[in-house]
Amino acid sequence: MVRSSSRGELNPGLWRREAGTVVCRAGALPERVPASGAVVAEFRIVPAPTEWTRHAHRLHELVWVRGGTLTSRVGDRVFTVFEGHGLWMPAGVVHAGRATEGARFHSAFFAPDRTPFAFGEPKAIAMSPLLVSLLTHLSRTDLAEAARLRAEAVVFDVIEPSEHQLALRLPGDPRIDAIAEALLDDPADGRSLEEWARGLGTSERTITRAFRRSTGLSFAQWRQMLRVHRALTLLSDGFDVMSVSERLGYAQPSSFIAAFRRVMGTTPGAFSGAVDAAPGGVRNPVSGGENAGLSA
Repeated sequence: MVRSSSRGELNPGLWRREAGTVVCRAGALPERVPASGAVVAEFRIVPAPTEWTRHAHRLHELVWVRGGTLTSRVGDRVFTVFEGHGLWMPAGVVHAGRATEGARFHSAFFAPDRTPFAFGEPKAIAMSPLLVSLLTHLSRTDLAEAARLRAEAVVFDVIEPSEHQLALRLPGDPRIDAIAEALLDDPADGRSLEEWARGLGTSERTITRAFRRSTGLSFAQWRQMLRVHRALTLLSDGFDVMSVSERLGYAQPSSFIAAFRRVMGTTPGAFSGAVDAAPGGVRNPVSGGENAGLSA
């Protein structure tokens, strides 16, 4: 494993790195599962903000976190994983990721030839208490073969996609990539569509069409979605609603609360309360909101 520290460095498709971020290459990951089973599970605490560079696995991977968030870049999409949700990464899919400081990082690896279901693309998974308990049980190294196979059979029965597939699609269009990079660097950037068009020497219509074509969202919707992604991390890190609102460039907290509710189907205060309510537990405080389809 190669490590280095980065201060204030922008990694395209992810947020600006925090000071002291540890950058790692994926290493020491299981390439196969025990002869008698299909699943290998493990967990570790991330002592500092940690970023994993682009890599892929020979096994399917399911990751989830407690007490923090995980951001994963897969192609032109950025996924944000928070308490109560996991991210399924199919074998062979190249991805990068970042976990916040102090997060308890859990992962389970599934042998493709022994897993009786297939998610062909990255997908948010509902981490129910039963599923988490089963995977925690499977992380034991002293399980008898029969006990392991019984637990795996139940895992296969209960694992299912989350109702809330929160993914931010990046434009990948040279006409507007500068806008996306600037907003990833600073989500509080409040420049209007007119100001962006003037600065880039293009028209508002061109920017609007480019965003619609590449992301399926208007410029305003895309910026709102990006800010909500960032808000999930800040709220999980313990920032209060007022502070998050200010950091994201909202003139009034009420505007932030309304935007967050439109995307997440709950208020940021309720989300924070659910995070605080079960420091070691598992809950899914968020269901698909009226505009959850924006992120599909």
